[in-house]
Amino acid sequence: MKNYENNCSRRNFLKTVGAVGVGSLLPSMGGSSTASAALTAQTKANIAIPKRPFGKSGEQVAVLSLGGIFDVPNNQLLLKQAVRWGATYWDTANSYGGGRSEKGFGKYFARFPEDRRKIFLVTKSGAWTVGGMTRHLNKSLERMQTDYIDLFFVHGIRSIDEMDDDVKRWGEKAKAAGKIRFFGFSTHSNMEACLRDGARLGWIDGIMLTYNYRLMHTDRMRAAVDACVEAGIGLTAMKTQGGGQVMTHTETELKLAGRFIQKGFTDGQAKMKAVWQNPRIASICSQMPNLAYLSENVAAAVNKTRLSSNDIRLMRKYASETSSGYCAGCTRICEAALPEPVPVGDVMRCLMYSRSYSDRQRAKTEFGRMNARVRSRLAAMDYSAAEKQCPQGLKIGRLVAEAIEELA
Repeated sequence: MKNYENNCSRRNFLKTVGAVGVGSLLPSMGGSSTASAALTAQTKANIAIPKRPFGKSGEQVAVLSLGGIFDVPNNQLLLKQAVRWGATYWDTANSYGGGRSEKGFGKYFARFPEDRRKIFLVTKSGAWTVGGMTRHLNKSLERMQTDYIDLFFVHGIRSIDEMDDDVKRWGEKAKAAGKIRFFGFSTHSNMEACLRDGARLGWIDGIMLTYNYRLMHTDRMRAAVDACVEAGIGLTAMKTQGGGQVMTHTETELKLAGRFIQKGFTDGQAKMKAVWQNPRIASICSQMPNLAYLSENVAAAVNKTRLSSNDIRLMRKYASETSSGYCAGCTRICEAALPEPVPVGDVMRCLMYSRSYSDRQRAKTEFGRMNARVRSRLAAMDYSAAEKQCPQGLKIGRLVAEAIEELA
């Protein structure tokens, strides 16, 4: 934690933002007037995003990871600014943007080859077969114009059974060939079980998981994170916003919004800081499609102000009060209650992309990957048994029907 606490203050960061022309950023910020006002009076300063150890790898990684789920080829200025500010953990996947994300990184490395050694580069494969992963890895290396990947993930596992002996041998072979340095998996579903079981394998270097103020305080998640730390696994948090912005419909929400404004940051920045206050999380991966998002997230990363115990208490209360609007990814419960297997968790994630991220195109693309037979089963299924089992109290049947109408 010392590395994080001793870095420069948000005030110094805001001075640096002024040096690159913050006036051009404000129209797309979409943040509070307080956050915007804080970005006005500035002079030059040096900014460096803090770093933390990544498990037992020996690597120090930036606490803020640039998620490349956007039109990277046309965002070369953003990549250069990310390097300047120290956002040097870059995350992408073979599938993002139909390959355009990786090609954008490759375009940058071709122009600035000296920056490649500064970047902790991560990509993922959703092939789930060793042959498919080999093809994806080779294509990723070609697209990104690099000889190696720092961390390669099997993307979106639901059970540790997917990380079998064949996958282990594949990872060992890719390391021996110098194509990857570290190996692991990402997970959006049944995260606690995947972490716990992954820690027992003994050969997982890194895990990316859904982790936020809604999920981080449960006994199962705490135990799972502890197991990974004990095993020396580096942890990267994603989906840290927990389903979207804090509204102002209840007394708890109004209190939260007011507390954040008084401290000088948005609710989104506060949610990231809640995760960073757990020193066991090495980094937060956030999609940052433009300089406004990058600057706001970097401001949060270098801000030394800690959330108080009362801030955390209110966030937990808010999470409890609004749990019925958030899918916690425990698909082992709802999907097991259904008469036929259907990907309820994947549908909920598509709705999150559309409604919380305002990324309708990505949601439609992800939903479109489900074949016609699966979508037919989704439409015909009776979800009442699953709804009775859902710990969050989600109206699963209604939400699936809305997803089919909005995204099919």
